[in-house]
Amino acid sequence: MHKLTLDGVDIMGERLAAEVLEVIDRRPEIRKISFIAHSVGGLVARYAIGRLYRLRKKPLEDLPNDTSDDNLRGTIGGLEAMNFITVATPHLGSRGNKQVPFLFGVIAIEKVASLVIHWIFRRTGRHLFLTDNDDGNPPLLQRMVDDWDDLYFMSALEAFKRRVAYSNVGYDHIVGWRTSSIRRNSELPKWEDSLSQKYPHIVYEERSKGECTNGSPIDADCDMLEEKLVTGLTRLSWERVDVSFHSSKQRFAAHSVIQVKDSFVHSEGADVIHHMIDHFLT
Repeated sequence: MHKLTLDGVDIMGERLAAEVLEVIDRRPEIRKISFIAHSVGGLVARYAIGRLYRLRKKPLEDLPNDTSDDNLRGTIGGLEAMNFITVATPHLGSRGNKQVPFLFGVIAIEKVASLVIHWIFRRTGRHLFLTDNDDGNPPLLQRMVDDWDDLYFMSALEAFKRRVAYSNVGYDHIVGWRTSSIRRNSELPKWEDSLSQKYPHIVYEERSKGECTNGSPIDADCDMLEEKLVTGLTRLSWERVDVSFHSSKQRFAAHSVIQVKDSFVHSEGADVIHHMIDHFLT
């Protein structure tokens, strides 16, 4: 079963969308939907909601003048979209400098990795390193920052009342801070140790408004394809929650600790899970 994760973000996304529709059909009483996804699962969830997006039932001109914004939103599989939460997800892919920390930020190694990654991670690897060009189309992650054909990637994201990105600021050797927090290098904040007893590993939080595509600064050393992804995704507002396990004995497993993959081995990430629960819209 683990090899199914190598089939590609799109194939996994289609599977997830089908599973969601099966649950909706079995549970007609469900009215709302949220997604919480870890690592590549966040990209899979973004693809799935693009497939599941439904336009509002009534056209804009048929709605009353006092209709609230909530009533203008589309739905996900006919359900009200609430929380879309990603945890250590490589939203900008893995091809940029230091986006995969275990490659040590050595550009030559990163370039070689982009050429051979599909040997190990097959189609999913191509998607992560943006080397796919199915039928001459742009890389999938680039297509996913727009609505593309019958896949409403950005309209679906916009339908959610909250979009949240949890990120490790360090010690995540698989997904870098920049790609998981959807920021440029120049936008990575300075952080300090948490003083919170309730959330000791949450070191920085911010709420960003959607940005005008013409007004965003571009880093001098920016990869232009990565810039397209940042610019596209930040057209929408995001909550960013930055996490650090730098003083934890489990810090070298930060990619797993942030989601408490194992309740015993990765228990120090429990405060991050409590933070998600405490801020969850219902």
